[in-house]
Amino acid sequence: MMVELTNIEKRFGDHTVLKNVSISVAEGSVMALVGPSGGGKSTLLRCMNLLEIPTSGSVEVAGDRLEFQSGVRVGMRQIQLLRRHTGMVFQNFQLFPHRTVIENVTEGLTTVLKWPKERARERAIALLAKVGLAHKTDVWPSTLSGGQQQRVAIARALAPSPKVLLCDEPTSALDPELSGEVVDVLAQLAREGTTMVMATHDLRLASRIANEVTVLDGGVIVETGASRDIFTKPKHERTRRFIATLTHEGHMHGEGI
Repeated sequence: MMVELTNIEKRFGDHTVLKNVSISVAEGSVMALVGPSGGGKSTLLRCMNLLEIPTSGSVEVAGDRLEFQSGVRVGMRQIQLLRRHTGMVFQNFQLFPHRTVIENVTEGLTTVLKWPKERARERAIALLAKVGLAHKTDVWPSTLSGGQQQRVAIARALAPSPKVLLCDEPTSALDPELSGEVVDVLAQLAREGTTMVMATHDLRLASRIANEVTVLDGGVIVETGASRDIFTKPKHERTRRFIATLTHEGHMHGEGI
């Protein structure tokens, strides 16, 4: 397994957001985390790269494993060792506005990984070509559409060759046409064998790309299964209600989250 989360609990004060959650993601597969807003899917995703530190349980990514206990601090060095295996794509892009497109992609390579500038530039050009933006290398992010900005963010996340790409609502800030650009890029990455985990309400994205779907509601897993089964013959009433709601609202066509 590329990602293994075991008995994850996450509390914010007295509020428990995740309760005894365990999931496994195989290398080369794509898992979608779906469920009602506030169900815990984004928190679970952020626990995978320790942007959120679990209250208890264990996280293993690409063979590096960390255990968590309430009241016991984990060292930053250990967190960074695990985090280096992941790339993160955020809902609202989070590009540096004062950096050009190519500088956004090379920034982490040159400042964190200490790559030579020319090597970083070659890597960035190749990735921008992969996401269909080779012609936008030297423009400012503010001149791009939302879909283009998200594709730059995907290129930036892929730059250090992470073992797992984590996507937190990658299409929810985009209208249907622009979200289609992002779905196409992520679908291509999936075909190439990129291991991905995405938290999303966009059933077009989840049904087209994910091999497996985990449904979260109220901080617990309702069910996990092959995406075709979850979307066509879910076992649990909560899953049926959730999918019916999204389909009725037009989310099956990618209309936001």
